[in-house]
Amino acid sequence: MNHREQDLFDHEQSTESSAPVECLGMTFESDEVRRAYFLDKLKEKLPELRKRPDFPLGPDGGPAADGDILRLSDPPYYTACPNPFLDEVVEHWREQQNREWTRIDANEEPADDSDISDPIGVHSRSFAVPYHREPFAVDVSEGKTDPLYKAHGYHTKVPHLAIVPSILHYTKPGDIVLDGFCGSGMTGVAAQWCGTAPPKYRRQLEQRWQEEGREKPDWGARRVILGDLSPAATFIAANYNLPFDVDAFATAARQLLKEVDEEIGWMYETLHTDGKTKGRINYTVWSEVFSCPECAGEVVFIKEALDQETMRVRDEFPCPSCGASLTKKSLDGLAVSRYDAAIDKTIKASKRVPVLINYNVGKTRYEKKPDNPDLRLLHRIEGMPSPPELPVDRMMHAPDDVECWGDKWRAGTASFTHVHHVFLPRAAHALAAMLRRALAQPEERLRNILLFFVEQAVLGMSVLARYAPTHFSQVNQYLTGVYYVGSQIVDVPSSYILDGKLKRLGKAFKPMPSTPSAAIVTTGDCGRLPIPDSSIDYVFTDPPFGDNLAYGELNFINEAFHRVFTNFTPEAIVSRIQKKGMLEYQHLMERCFAEYCRVLKPGRWMTVVFHNSKNAVWNAIQEAMFASGFVVADVRTLDKKQGSFNQAVAGRSVKQDLVISAYKPNHGLEERFKIEAGTEEGVWDFVRTHMRQLPVFVSKAGRAEVFGERQNFLLFDRMVAFHVQRGVAVPLSAAGFYEGLAQRFSERAGMYFLPEQLAEYDRKRMTVKEDVQLQLFVKDEETAIQWLTQQLTNRPQTFQDIHPQFMKEIGGWEKHEKSLELLDLLQENFLRYDGAGEVPSQIHSYISTNFKHLRGLAKDDPSLRAAAKDRWYVADPRKAGDLEKLRDRSLLREFDEYRGSSQKKLKVFRLEAVRAGFRRAWQERDYSTIIAVARKIPENVLQEDPKLLMWFGQALTRTGNAR
Repeated sequence: MNHREQDLFDHEQSTESSAPVECLGMTFESDEVRRAYFLDKLKEKLPELRKRPDFPLGPDGGPAADGDILRLSDPPYYTACPNPFLDEVVEHWREQQNREWTRIDANEEPADDSDISDPIGVHSRSFAVPYHREPFAVDVSEGKTDPLYKAHGYHTKVPHLAIVPSILHYTKPGDIVLDGFCGSGMTGVAAQWCGTAPPKYRRQLEQRWQEEGREKPDWGARRVILGDLSPAATFIAANYNLPFDVDAFATAARQLLKEVDEEIGWMYETLHTDGKTKGRINYTVWSEVFSCPECAGEVVFIKEALDQETMRVRDEFPCPSCGASLTKKSLDGLAVSRYDAAIDKTIKASKRVPVLINYNVGKTRYEKKPDNPDLRLLHRIEGMPSPPELPVDRMMHAPDDVECWGDKWRAGTASFTHVHHVFLPRAAHALAAMLRRALAQPEERLRNILLFFVEQAVLGMSVLARYAPTHFSQVNQYLTGVYYVGSQIVDVPSSYILDGKLKRLGKAFKPMPSTPSAAIVTTGDCGRLPIPDSSIDYVFTDPPFGDNLAYGELNFINEAFHRVFTNFTPEAIVSRIQKKGMLEYQHLMERCFAEYCRVLKPGRWMTVVFHNSKNAVWNAIQEAMFASGFVVADVRTLDKKQGSFNQAVAGRSVKQDLVISAYKPNHGLEERFKIEAGTEEGVWDFVRTHMRQLPVFVSKAGRAEVFGERQNFLLFDRMVAFHVQRGVAVPLSAAGFYEGLAQRFSERAGMYFLPEQLAEYDRKRMTVKEDVQLQLFVKDEETAIQWLTQQLTNRPQTFQDIHPQFMKEIGGWEKHEKSLELLDLLQENFLRYDGAGEVPSQIHSYISTNFKHLRGLAKDDPSLRAAAKDRWYVADPRKAGDLEKLRDRSLLREFDEYRGSSQKKLKVFRLEAVRAGFRRAWQERDYSTIIAVARKIPENVLQEDPKLLMWFGQALTRTGNAR
């Protein structure tokens, strides 16, 4: 860290626990004294915090106990509940920002308040700092192989190295970054990595940016706020982002593993095949036992179904008793009853038997079938009392009258009802021994990092760990994103997982990637952040997407070890058990985005990573962003490189994630819009401001890209959304907008630019090859019109020319969308030259360029007119208004038929007609018509159309109807 960064963070905290530390302007003798002081303060605040609807739950389903919250927390920097120090820390950071900006920028002239990110009055300083960034319009591709990224697993993680460039682009050292859905805290790691990145990484990124024509990155740690509803997530995030003594951790972890081995190492011993030498077990393979449907004989699955040559499960295999041909689906499950002392109840569980032991004698590895001494050892362990440290919590929402809770939870289909059922007896004792020693560590920070270390063995030592003999690693292979118990599982000692992990952790955290006092972690609802208005410089977030992952359910097992559980009430998810559909999910996400918008400084940016293959979820996210006040400026792809197991095999999964760049309109635009709302000047004020936020030139692989957000139809959509979300009538039709756009702005390759941007575009365009057109997929009337526009803009064609191409494109026409003939589409949206009069300039330009013998002819020349006859072309924007009026009349007639129809649900209809009708109803403030017709549209169609969803959502809001 250079001297500027040291000044920025004021030496607030030292990683040496015995050294004096400063925190929130106060000096403490040591970090332990600081922690004790704020733990007392947190304890005083807990009674009031417990009233919040997002306060974490305890094992009994009520608010978590004070002792459990305090044991995990390290205030003010991390609390396992909503952080009551958050607003105080942010105010302190802002004061430090002011002092730093005053030192650096004291000689700068004040900026016009219409173009600043933090207008005077919002932030107490004597001058304004000009801020302008374009969206980070490149594909970010950093993999998952970095040791720090792999230091702890989580259900979904965006690599911190993929986030670093965005933070460097949008912020400067000392700025405040926010992620309210932080998961494992990679945004925090990235924010601090900007100040701790090694020289090699810095040189590589600087070289890449130089080649792309970007300015040199401003290195230095950023401050970061991390929040998540899940206590399991924030515990991981805190340990990733708060400094700790790596050497002390390594020593304590080695001692922990040594003591555990001394206590329960005998449980993992086996006799070598010579009957004398003791071996050390690496893992034991267990197989599920089924019943043959023909003879009711027992079938040990792995013994009968696994092909010993290919090491793959055979599709068919014979019954060992009767020889009948079997498949896995044809087998009957076999359950055994046993008394569960932990819950004082007899339960049924799938029958499993050990079939293989992998072990070492010295450095040599062997395999054998379990013998009688092995079976006696397992029987002895099974007879031991369950260790008290092992959680026995009932899986939340499990019904009392059935043994399998899987049908009730989105998370999976595993057949267990309580947390301790997930562990075989030997694994239960090993985990309890580690947990007991970690909790006994007296130094709080060291205790938490030991728990961070130990919990990484939890799932790998559970029955979720499958035996996959053909995989690169035969054990510890559990499916992510679901509770799934395979027919082949493994039982491993803790050392098998953690010995190597300990070495890797030591390397990953050296040098320490986190910066003292630069991160604060809160456990609570993203829609309720105690952060001052307009105080955040940048938001990077990877929120939950629909029903992709049930984070609260998937974190339940780890949270049971902490005795602090996710409160499901505000969880943004599509879940049948939580009675949350797509509209409820959209409403919850809108709350969160509205909070992001409130705390973000005007003119600043938010990056949203989207990972879901369903259009309905994507539209819900877009609508939530628009409704909360954001304006989308760019959508790109983020390649997580190393696909997860589900991504690699599931055809419906998306391999590349979308990265959405959106901004909060600046203070000047919002103030002016209050005066200009509903006028044409308001329209063009928004367009000019929006264009300033868009990248001027985008290229890839030496070719210029057509940037979609600069095309007329997307500019129109953004303008309409801006008006609708503010409850204002849209003063221009599409044709009127396109005409005004052509009059006011310069056009290149179908994109529109401000005058001051045009020179930059033309200059950069000369350095690359041809333009890469956006690829359009024809699936309905709207995309068919866009495709035809793209085809006819530069090449007017006859019906006979365009028809074969069109037929190739319409294979994916939506089932609900009324079929339209090509001729109807052309007649309603384009013009045809009939051979009379002068040849239109659009056709003349194309023919003169592409046919040498017709160059230089007058527009009324017979030869030119003959070549131009019957060609369809795109109307000049100045003359498109009449065409649009005729089309609108036709569409509105059809919409009125839908409105008056007695059908409860429309099966086949024109979406363009519904959109036109909704647009008219909005202008007339006839919200009841929008709602009534929307109710007739199939729910999946409504949710998958962003325009209809916008009109419908706003109509519900304006009428006070529940979403």
